[in-house]
Amino acid sequence: MLKKIPLTGWIFIALFLGAAVGEIYRNNHPDIATQRAFAENISVLSDVFLRLIKMIIAPLVFSTLVVGIAKLGDFKVVGRIGIKTILYFQFATLIALALGLVIVNVMRPGDYMQMPLPDAATSGINATAPTLKSFVTHVIPKSVVEAMANNEILPIVIFSIFFGIALASLGAMGKSLIHALDALAHVMFKVTNYVMYFAPLGVFGAICAVITTQGIGIIKGYVYLIACFYGGLIFFAIVVLGSIALLVGIKFGKLLKIIQEPLLLAFSTASSEAAFPKMVEKLKAYGCSDRIISFVLPLGYSFNLDGSIMYMTFATAFIAQTYGRVLSIEEQITMMLILLVTSKGMAGVPRASLVVIAALLPQFGLPEAGLLLLLGIDQILDMGRSATNVVGNAVATAVVSKWEGELQENHL
Repeated sequence: MLKKIPLTGWIFIALFLGAAVGEIYRNNHPDIATQRAFAENISVLSDVFLRLIKMIIAPLVFSTLVVGIAKLGDFKVVGRIGIKTILYFQFATLIALALGLVIVNVMRPGDYMQMPLPDAATSGINATAPTLKSFVTHVIPKSVVEAMANNEILPIVIFSIFFGIALASLGAMGKSLIHALDALAHVMFKVTNYVMYFAPLGVFGAICAVITTQGIGIIKGYVYLIACFYGGLIFFAIVVLGSIALLVGIKFGKLLKIIQEPLLLAFSTASSEAAFPKMVEKLKAYGCSDRIISFVLPLGYSFNLDGSIMYMTFATAFIAQTYGRVLSIEEQITMMLILLVTSKGMAGVPRASLVVIAALLPQFGLPEAGLLLLLGIDQILDMGRSATNVVGNAVATAVVSKWEGELQENHL
């Protein structure tokens, strides 16, 4: 009987079981220090799982991207696919930024907060604004070994592009290395399947730790804010991305069904990164070609984080509302334009959305301490952001595959 339950089912079970255990422990151990100690210990399960996932990412991105580019064999083709991909990412980013502002202006969750505003204390988030120099130095790796050790996807992508183009230029001489890297990619897919057996334990640990320290009650206190943001995420994922898929000729419902496992994994662990290896496998099953997946998906994890991007305008305007600060149309457009650029420097930055927001607040006369209003539920909001990021990158990969005529619809 138990063997018949799919991995997705086990993840759901772990999700609810983790919440139940966390709430029971919290009620039976009211001491805050005891709760934190338990949460720290139980979160080892999620830490182990996420570390297992992270150990896969660098070799998987490198091998799949190099093989994909080497098989293209033509720099013009790489450039054409790259331009289409970046244009789509910019289009999706603009829609996500605009939708975040529309929802927060219509629903006005900041007006409903019945709690004292934080004082001038700092939020604990490093508010250093991303600069052009910091972005470029992050993108261009000084050592590919260092980039792989730190799981910095964008620098790995840059190196892999150069490596793949060089490998393709060798012709017959490079075929043996292409076959070797292709074999490495398949080995990493096998490793991914083994690691996924730990997913329910990772989900249990993550949820249990959050509920133990925060309690189910935190959801009730912020229910309107959470409902507004999640409503926006669902609208973006289903209506906006669904419409894009419909216009391009993609079977959106089928795509969602196929990626449900990595989608749930990203949601329950609040980590888009956790879903990356499984996304490669599922997009192949959907019918996207290897070379498009290996090119578009890693770029998407740096340039197409739709849920995180939407959150930045939503959160900034929400903080403004709680302080009674009215943002003019011009200021909101300025905010969008700033985030259109600075959001591209998010990859590899811990708690990236909060860092960018912290840097943005002073530019509109808002105290950085406003972030304290969101830190308590950031984990809950991050779960939705991560799941939306996964759907956005799945649609992006399918769209580019369709544009390139490499979506095998007869297999769907």
